[in-house]
Amino acid sequence: MQIQGRKVRHAASAIAIVGVAAVALTACTTSGSSSQTTAAQGGTVTVAVVNPFTSFNSQTPQGNVDTNGQVGYLDGSYGTGFQYIDNNFKIVHDDKFGKFEKVKDNPLTVKYTLNKDDKWSDGQPVTADDMVLGWAIQSGYYDSATIDQASGKVTKGTQYFQYAGSTVGLDQTAFPTIGDNNTSITLTYAKPYVDWELVDPMAQPAHVVAKKAGLSNAAALTSLLKGLPHGDKANPAAPDPTLKKAADFVNTGYDVTAFPTDKDLLVSSGPFVVSSWTPGQSLTMTQNKYYAGGLKPNVDKIVFRFIGDASAQVTALQNGEVDVINPQASADTLTALKNTTATVLAGDQASYDHLDLTFSKSGVFSDPNVRKAFLLTIPRQQILDSIVTPVNPKAKVLNSQIFLPNQAEYADSVKQNGSDAYNKVDIAGAKALLAGKTPTVKIMYNTNNPNRVDEFQAIQASASKAGFKIVDNGNPDWSKKLGDGTYDAVLFGWISPGAGTQQLTQVFGPVGSGGNYNNYPGTGELANSTQTMTDKNELVQTENKIDKQTFSDAYGLPLFQLPGIFGVDSRVQGVKYNGGQSGPFWNFWEWSVKASKK
Repeated sequence: MQIQGRKVRHAASAIAIVGVAAVALTACTTSGSSSQTTAAQGGTVTVAVVNPFTSFNSQTPQGNVDTNGQVGYLDGSYGTGFQYIDNNFKIVHDDKFGKFEKVKDNPLTVKYTLNKDDKWSDGQPVTADDMVLGWAIQSGYYDSATIDQASGKVTKGTQYFQYAGSTVGLDQTAFPTIGDNNTSITLTYAKPYVDWELVDPMAQPAHVVAKKAGLSNAAALTSLLKGLPHGDKANPAAPDPTLKKAADFVNTGYDVTAFPTDKDLLVSSGPFVVSSWTPGQSLTMTQNKYYAGGLKPNVDKIVFRFIGDASAQVTALQNGEVDVINPQASADTLTALKNTTATVLAGDQASYDHLDLTFSKSGVFSDPNVRKAFLLTIPRQQILDSIVTPVNPKAKVLNSQIFLPNQAEYADSVKQNGSDAYNKVDIAGAKALLAGKTPTVKIMYNTNNPNRVDEFQAIQASASKAGFKIVDNGNPDWSKKLGDGTYDAVLFGWISPGAGTQQLTQVFGPVGSGGNYNNYPGTGELANSTQTMTDKNELVQTENKIDKQTFSDAYGLPLFQLPGIFGVDSRVQGVKYNGGQSGPFWNFWEWSVKASKK
């Protein structure tokens, strides 16, 4: 899952989700997307996005933002290696980049074989060494860290790679078996893993990471990894300095504030590579001439324009400054778009806005009565009516942390999860729980996101009536501050890839999990247990337990599912609605333009 920032998708509003179970949304279109039998070649497509670009690695906690993930989707570091998720939330294999198949059920064994012609954008071959590095990053195999359940900090041992997702599932694998002249790896799982088909072992280029760690080449990095023991929390070994150096580079070396002078940061295995970036304004990606996969684009360039304001996106589309927009949905935005000549694509997003409370031994919300009192003041219906109802009159307050309203399991979970305790604002009930206390609550949110501003102001006004002292802790760089202990509550949005269940462990897993920013200890092992549940009924029952536990513990509150809108200029063909993380970029290889645009 990624957090959504200012719109309906990333970290704050728009990096990371909708539905922590397998989501199967069906998007509707107000007017169908156009396509053509023979796509034109060449040209540039400019897309307006809400959130700025901050990192070439979207798979770290601080880099887990929708825009970073979309750039990663185009450059191959996130989501376009061996498979991708289409607009029906189906997993589609790209056998031209490489094939993967389940070799055996017991034990679960999966083999990945690269196309022998695969190369990085610097001309270096893509090899099994790259997949071994990706496995090391995603599996947590070498970690021996003990995580403090109150602070989320490492108290003993070592945590090497800071991974925004969950290591659960891949943590059950042994060191990969390398074969086929260094073009394949085989993973053997100790336990069944329900989401094995979503595992993509591609990440950062091993030859670049090896270089940053002081090693001679990618093979030397693999040799290092093969020689190191599995992490042991009970008896942690001293950290290996070379692996630590490699991990530190992967964790923070791709975070940028200006176009990098170090071209190693730009190396891509995907269809596109970043060629220029002006912070706060735009980022340009051009075709990777070495790309040998099956998602070969028609267009030469894709330009990201960073435009946070929805009305400004519509204006830019009208003026021909951009070709595709994905603005924050509102009635005004939808009306403005319908008054243009653009094609309007709309549907539900696999995304939801939510309020999370920080769990710590000394924080204001260490007292469960204070947590429950605060949640009783949250005016969810008022927030829904001001933000979502004008776009979707049928929308209702979201009453599940796990499921979305269009999922079959939603209604049954809501009946049993205890969300009805917070159906209405209850100031008197909140005051009774506070018993004369006037707690101070610092709320963080994205100040550049109008929806989040509205949410904060509504909560501030309501909570104050019960005696809470609300501190405006809004910050335009909110996503970088997630989990840093400087706030008591946070407003942002999750957006899901729309398939699989790993979001459960990412968000509701043990303290220290990639998306458990509020150090919630209540459902960790239960969430982790879902990854080996191949029986759907058992999985749903466990998800219901997690849903109920979050309300019982006053974890926070889900607010609403986000609606989504794309606006597409008539010169661009092939754009189709997708409510998942990749947004309009999901089928970039089908895009074409009627006339080239410099």
